Amino acid sequence: MTRFSVLDLVPVREGGTLTEAFAAATDLARAAEAFGCDRFWVAEHHAMDGIAGAATSVVLAHIGNATSRIRIGSGGIMLPNHTPFQIAEQFGTLDALFPGRVDLGLGRAPGAGPELQRALRKNLHQAAEYFPQDVVELRALLTGDLDLPIHATPGRGARVELWMLGSSLFGAQLAARLGLPYAFAAHFAPDHLDAALAVYRRDFQPSEALDRPHVMVAMNVFAAETESQAQLLASSQQQSFVRLRSGNPGKLPPPVADYTASLPAPAQAMLAHLGQAAAVGTPAQVRESIGAFVTRTGADEILLCGATYDPAARIRSLEMTMDACQSVPAS
Repeated sequence: MTRFSVLDLVPVREGGTLTEAFAAATDLARAAEAFGCDRFWVAEHHAMDGIAGAATSVVLAHIGNATSRIRIGSGGIMLPNHTPFQIAEQFGTLDALFPGRVDLGLGRAPGAGPELQRALRKNLHQAAEYFPQDVVELRALLTGDLDLPIHATPGRGARVELWMLGSSLFGAQLAARLGLPYAFAAHFAPDHLDAALAVYRRDFQPSEALDRPHVMVAMNVFAAETESQAQLLASSQQQSFVRLRSGNPGKLPPPVADYTASLPAPAQAMLAHLGQAAAVGTPAQVRESIGAFVTRTGADEILLCGATYDPAARIRSLEMTMDACQSVPAS
């Protein structure tokens, strides 16, 4: 059967606090574990009022302490923001705390303007050019497969599962060359989905970590008792997408009934485009959409995304989704 995992941005809702956001993430991770999800990933974002996962490894330590079996990981760490040595130490520490449970998803996009570059003391665009070499160095710091002049402690010998993340052909090509599992961010950038997966599978070179291609694809999923209730749940994230693309990001807003009907045509088109990697509706409708998406992509795993203003509604949506999709066949 298809495997399912959860991506959480640790959303901070309007009128809410960071403390509440971290508590909600903990509750969601416990629920994901109870419902049979494989992984719980947190994404690195900086200087965004509505996203609390900036210190990703710290958040993962919190999530790890609150759970016992589910894998925890980054979806992802933007490696140009860091040095390979720092990330080897951080995730080596996580592996020592939670042995055999840690994933390290790596992304290249700096995703930052000049203000953040100054704050991080990095030329992020130049650092992005060194991303392939940095991935190889990071892997060597963890595995010891290259003779480096310095060892990361914690880090060396850690059983961290490396993943390549991407939304373009670049990440697919690098994942194939290094023999890494590949996760595609279709939930916010579906344009190159089919081409990237085809390139990854065509060019994949087996490695010690992986003997054949392994694909996870992210999609936005909102399930509720009725289709209209699910559409209402989805409207908070839709508002966030529109505000982000309009250059006005903020905290997660309350849901709005019939939200898309109030939008100008370009915004409606943008949300409709993102909808090709979404499942919104009753459990039966969600199962049908996810099944069609698995057929299209051949995904081994689906990464479930989608923030709701009410954290309890997201847990209920996840429960409905997992119950409905137990019999979704693998590709």
